[in-house]
Formats: sequence, C-alpha cells, structure tokens
Amino acid sequence: MSKKDNKKIQKKNKTQDRIAAKKAAVLGTEKKSRMPLFVAAVGVVLIAAAAFFYLSESTSNKIAVVSGSAETTSTSVSFPVSLFDDGKARHFEHVDGNITIRYFILKSSDGVIRAAFDACDVCWPAGKGYYQDGDVMVCRNCSRRFASVLVNEVKGGCNPAPLNRTVQNGKLVITVKDIQQGRQYFNFGSKT
Repeated sequence: MSKKDNKKIQKKNKTQDRIAAKKAAVLGTEKKSRMPLFVAAVGVVLIAAAAFFYLSESTSNKIAVVSGSAETTSTSVSFPVSLFDDGKARHFEHVDGNITIRYFILKSSDGVIRAAFDACDVCWPAGKGYYQDGDVMVCRNCSRRFASVLVNEVKGGCNPAPLNRTVQNGKLVITVKDIQQGRQYFNFGSKT
C-alpha cells in the first residue's frame, strides 16, 4: 500500500468519525463523560456529611458550664433555686486535683430540682455525658433517653449517676464530698 492510499484511508476514517459524531449528537446517543456526575455526587455527599456533623454538635448538645451563679465554700456549692425555673439542664464542673468532675442540675417536669453526674456506670469511659432534649436527658455515647423525672431517682446501667443535693433557704446545696464521690467517672487515666 502506498503512502497515497494510506492517506486516503486515514482521511476517510476521519470523515466517517466526524459523521458518526454529528449523527450521535443529533440523535442524543453520543458517549458522555460521567466524571461531572461523579464529582457532583461526591460533593453532595460531602456537604451532607458536613451538615450532619454540624447539626449533631448544635448548641443544644454542647456542654454549657455555668459558673457565675454558684457560691462555693470549702465544703459545699450552692445555687439559687430560681436558676433552674426554666427546666433547662445546666452543666457544671468541679476540679478535684487533676480530675474535672462534671455534673448537671435541672428542674424536672414534676417540679423537682434534680442533680446527677454527667456520666453513668456504662458509658463513662467515652467521656461524653448527656444533653437535654425536651423533657429527657440523652446519652451522647449510646443515645439512650432518660425522663427528667427519673434523674437522681434511678441509678445503675446507663442512667445518669445520681448526685445528692438538698434545698435550703431558696438554694440548692451540694456538698463537695458528694461531688468528689463522682471522681471515678472522670478518671480517664484509669479506663478499663
């Protein structure tokens, strides 16, 4: 085959390729790249994941440590009872040596002011505690839900570990000794 014949064949193939491409474009049968669709799908998944993590860490789930309202002595911590009138759980911290003990206080739907450690017998090693969702406290680790009226009443398992408290002269009083009883739930250096 001569060079001339070879050029004719190449020209004919190019012409046929152009004709096939035009025909496919007109009929809508041309091969399309799926890369833009793949990139868009990956983008949607990433945006959805980011939104999920942002919403799961919303302000209602974050620990809000209230400190200015407490009166602290060497033997007790007290809070004005009126601080809990809105029924919202308030989280507090007590530093005992190198361990920070977290607890929460709320006025339950039956009007009782309740206190518990921000930990339980089961999920404490995760160090996540609880957040409030309406009239329940929710474990951040296992998502179990506990009615506010049972906080400080039921103990064991994944229930918030009860914290002793008393009401005296319009103040909720918790002894430092009772707070220190929760040290075991926050000693993460000795996780088993």
